[in-house]
Amino acid sequence: QVVYRNKLVELVQYTPTTEKVYQTPLLFIPNWINKYYILDMQPQNSLVKFLVDSGFTVFLISWKNPDESMEDTSFDDYLTLGPLDALKAVKEITHSKKVNAVGYCIGGTLLAMTMSYLAAKRNTSINSATFLVSLLDFSEVGDTGVFIDEPTVTYIEGQMMERGYLDSRSMATMFNMLRANDLIWSNVVNNYLLGKEPPAFDLLYWNADGTRMTRAAHSFYLRNTYLENNLIKPNKVALKGVPIDLRRIHQDIYAVGAEQDHIVPWKSAWKISKLTNGHVRFVLGGS
Repeated sequence: QVVYRNKLVELVQYTPTTEKVYQTPLLFIPNWINKYYILDMQPQNSLVKFLVDSGFTVFLISWKNPDESMEDTSFDDYLTLGPLDALKAVKEITHSKKVNAVGYCIGGTLLAMTMSYLAAKRNTSINSATFLVSLLDFSEVGDTGVFIDEPTVTYIEGQMMERGYLDSRSMATMFNMLRANDLIWSNVVNNYLLGKEPPAFDLLYWNADGTRMTRAAHSFYLRNTYLENNLIKPNKVALKGVPIDLRRIHQDIYAVGAEQDHIVPWKSAWKISKLTNGHVRFVLGGS
């Protein structure tokens, strides 16, 4: 059920199915390029179901799909209205002083920035953190680097100035081209040339259900990560006037990378173990 809402997020709570429940709740911060439900698509592959069946109270942020009226929504707003507001709501609902946080993809990048921000404020709300295929060091971004350089970002910013947001189709095209054989040509051959009905495939449904990106926040993100790699430079990036230094993060960290990931190269995801001062366990998966 939705237990909290503001102009940018809804906070969804999942109740444990077990008699005994873990005291510390879990808060998931998914990316805002795609929808949150990749973590809960079908009973047999739902991470959320696995967790509630294991006794965890799970909270999951669902980001709003922005329109032109939200073009000035900044990265500071994503921090404030996203993880900061969600943390406060989770603590009030569960009466727990601590929350275990999980960041997925860009959500993990935002989680790391949130943890540094909270550390500067001497706020100890986050007990531990899990990062699922998340980038903090953007020095090696793999195939996506082909699509992101200064002229491209300038062009994207021009598009966003016209509409107030980046249309989800622009993102989808880039991601599809990274896996053209799977996501473009197999459809052309099987559906268009051979006339076959496309199979029901949950991941492709999710992949096609994209979201728009607010102008101000997306421009800030692209320039400070892909173009300038400022997150690994202590105090180079500031959120809400607070300089971000990843070395302030001291919590235990569990990080996951994937060998065949074409968006987050696993060797880059692994670098979180060198950027923070917490104990890090890194696990390498398949895809």
